Amino acid sequence: MEQLHPGDPHRIGPYRLLSRLGAGGMGQVYLARSDRGRTVAVKLIHQELAAREEFRIRFRREVAAARRVGGEWTAPVLDADTEAATPWFATGYVAGPSLRQVVAHDSGPLPLRSVRILAAGLAYALQDIHDAGLVHRDLKPSNVLLTLDGPRVIDFAIARAPAGPDAGPTRTGELIGSPGFMAPEQIRGEPVTAACDVFCLGAVLAYAATGRLPFGDAEHPGGVAGLLLRITGAEPDLVGVPPELHDLVRDCLRRDPAARPGPAEILTRVGAGDTVADGRALEPWLPAALVAQLGRHAVRLLDREDAGPDRPAQPALTQRPPTSAPFTPFTPYPSYPSYGPYPPVEAEPPPHPRAASTALLLAVAAAVAVLSAGTVYAVMSDADDPRPPVGGPRTPATTATAATTATTATGAAVLPEAYLGNWQATTGTQTWRLTLTGGGAGDPVMSLAVQAPGFACAWTAPLHSAPDPVELGPSTVTSGTPPTCTPGGRSRLRLRSDGTLQRELAGSDHPPLTYRRQ
Repeated sequence: MEQLHPGDPHRIGPYRLLSRLGAGGMGQVYLARSDRGRTVAVKLIHQELAAREEFRIRFRREVAAARRVGGEWTAPVLDADTEAATPWFATGYVAGPSLRQVVAHDSGPLPLRSVRILAAGLAYALQDIHDAGLVHRDLKPSNVLLTLDGPRVIDFAIARAPAGPDAGPTRTGELIGSPGFMAPEQIRGEPVTAACDVFCLGAVLAYAATGRLPFGDAEHPGGVAGLLLRITGAEPDLVGVPPELHDLVRDCLRRDPAARPGPAEILTRVGAGDTVADGRALEPWLPAALVAQLGRHAVRLLDREDAGPDRPAQPALTQRPPTSAPFTPFTPYPSYPSYGPYPPVEAEPPPHPRAASTALLLAVAAAVAVLSAGTVYAVMSDADDPRPPVGGPRTPATTATAATTATTATGAAVLPEAYLGNWQATTGTQTWRLTLTGGGAGDPVMSLAVQAPGFACAWTAPLHSAPDPVELGPSTVTSGTPPTCTPGGRSRLRLRSDGTLQRELAGSDHPPLTYRRQ
């Protein structure tokens, strides 16, 4: 979680904002509480999107459609104002990390039993979504949260009815989804059906079991274009998928939509009747080592108050009077959505590696002190996936001292001295060189270059905020051509206790690359 910024509102509708959870293509996500004390996540739509009438039309339609989704494997939306000058919606806060966070940062690939129960929960979620006449279209690790009871599917920001005359506006050449977790028919611009979500489910299960995407990632030579070509024409890499799940994952990833199993068949093949019921796993299902994180997060969540800096009072974004029937629960959830065309991004290749009640969370927190490892299973992370944290421990004391003084007399952000210098990382045949220089917010403080057989790229990026977290603005290509060399979004830097530096792109489904000082 991140403190509120000076320009953030104090309230959105009836919700008091507590902190920032993250930001994505659609808007800013906040942790908030209702007047009755319920913890929620509120997504405030970007003003530039709200000003586009085609977005408004689509947003209204998707909110109305998503209200039809019920079930126990998705996150409910509690409130929304689609007609406000700046539209927003609020969902129940799911107290658990994303699959991406767990696999990429916390514990690596999941064991067989966990992946089997993950498959059952996701198949039930897709069944509920499809029964409502919708297709999710963006099922990926960052849109799957792991809780004590089982997985929860979130972020219906781009869910919509299957293609048809009322499917809504889509621009020519627009790809809706996340490369690496898109079905071939999505990429080819063909009609999208429920089978599209089954393909994405196969990719998610492969990732959960191996820590890798079945068709590689956009950081390989060829970038996003190469990844999309592999999805439409190559066989998936399923090395490392347990034999018990290999055939199921392979069948989900068939290029022919008609050849893929439906959710009901998936439930039968993973033995869901013996492992899950009524929206929860029948037995503990996640690795025991993550239980301490669950307890710590529960305590922080209960104690959380408005941690924003001192700032002039900001006007609240008030809720408009209802313009339709009372708002019933549905399933969108704030995270890093892929709304509209997916922009190819500069990114570093990886080095490979039912929400619990407050009482239950406190019980787990207390149990951490007395239970030995091996019998308790739970998950929680320091920050929910809408703001993916950079992996690694906190900085050493010397780094902390430098960071706390990294402001000017007027309080403006300055890159901490401990970060300055030349850094290098190697992955396979690729050598990454990162140079950080002094400067304040808006100044170009990062230069990044990669050299590999057959291509070379270079980028620069400005400082966005410091000292904690150190966040860089979107990168700009200074050398190289697309599709291999393309601009990227914001990224975060963190010094680790062993003296290395990690950099992570916001919204990436891969671990950050670790640099060593030169």
